[in-house]
Amino acid sequence: MRIAFFDIVSGISGDMTLGACVGAGVPFEQLVAELRKLPLEGYRIEKREVIRSMISAVKIDVIVHSHEHDHEHGHEHGHEHGHEHGHEHGHGHEHGHKHEHGHEHGRQRSYLEISRLIDASGLSDRVKQTALSMFLNLARAEATVHNTTVEEVHFHEVGAVDSLVDIVGVAICMDILGVERVYSTPVRTGSGGTVRTQHGMMPIPAPATVELLKDYPIELTDIPYELTTPTGATIIATLSSGVMERTVPLRVQSIGYGAGTKEFAGLPNMLRLVVGEIDFDAQDERLVLLETNIDDMNPELYPYVLERLLDTGARDAWLTPVLMKKGRPAHVLSVLTDEALRDDLIGILMNETTTTGVRMQSVSRRKLPREIVRVATSFGEMAVKAITRGGVVTRVPEFEECRRIAQERNLPLIEVYKRIESDLRESGAASSAGTDMNTKTTPQE
Repeated sequence: MRIAFFDIVSGISGDMTLGACVGAGVPFEQLVAELRKLPLEGYRIEKREVIRSMISAVKIDVIVHSHEHDHEHGHEHGHEHGHEHGHEHGHGHEHGHKHEHGHEHGRQRSYLEISRLIDASGLSDRVKQTALSMFLNLARAEATVHNTTVEEVHFHEVGAVDSLVDIVGVAICMDILGVERVYSTPVRTGSGGTVRTQHGMMPIPAPATVELLKDYPIELTDIPYELTTPTGATIIATLSSGVMERTVPLRVQSIGYGAGTKEFAGLPNMLRLVVGEIDFDAQDERLVLLETNIDDMNPELYPYVLERLLDTGARDAWLTPVLMKKGRPAHVLSVLTDEALRDDLIGILMNETTTTGVRMQSVSRRKLPREIVRVATSFGEMAVKAITRGGVVTRVPEFEECRRIAQERNLPLIEVYKRIESDLRESGAASSAGTDMNTKTTPQE
């Protein structure tokens, strides 16, 4: 599965995300060409290379043209991540420089108007749906903060253009990169400062940012600037599946750095995006391995002991022949179990074998998902193992079922195996997931 992993080093904003995506492989010209499919005027988008903490990063500036005083604004209507007043807060209440430039009384766009604009664009359905989902989440957060409805949420003209370019641009980038799932680190935000809005002074992080990131891990810093903006929070809240475990194996394919505007002492003001492939079939778990060396027990007892261990709930149990000191032949009896069953299984080892001691160690295991499913075969409906590997479900005969059929029909076990394997190949079950033949029953350890 292809994923995008956002390493939120110093917060996240719309322009930083666009910069990181371009750095990770999205052709800038293609991004601009796709954005032109949006029936939107009054802006231009620029790209430049900057250095942050000796690391090369991409800085994207979205420059919105006001209807008057264009010469006064220039790049100030672009994004300036890290500036005291943020850089993209036309989200229903105009924060920062947009307010200070006197645009709060200009034309506004409603959420519904923005939705219709996206719907009317020539963008792909996937990009439209992703962008609409982000705007809906943003509008809901603004509605909650201001005690109004989504339909009544309005974005100032400058802020609306700003947000449209950022949000639709990110949707375009995710599509170009072929991203199937998004993850991130905890979201870093500034704190302790304030931001000026048309509604008055508001605390950092902005109320909409906090509302959007409810139930998502965040990390407050003592930096009194707006590190994470409402648009940045919208991107994470809408697209991310959560914080990714550090132990998940990731095959990195591309890396991009998106730069913010302000430079902080001791903190590189950038967003890192890692794009790569990850195998979500594998599952990690912690188990306990019990082992004991036995050299003085009647070997006829081993099958019974193994059966007792497995019936009690052991994940697995097995014997390994070994040669002990003085050339004495013996067996290592090994048991893999959950922590909760450890003492019960030790009790069986102590009572059912001649051992006088059991070794215990915590181990980790990575396994592919397995389950028992019911399928139709030439022997009738029967249980088989379903193993998921690389997104493909493979079904293989289950030993106990094959033995039952062999005994019932007086057939060689190997013949039963071959016929069931042939049935599975012919039905396509060996290489396709989710056919109408199977019904999930129990997990297979």
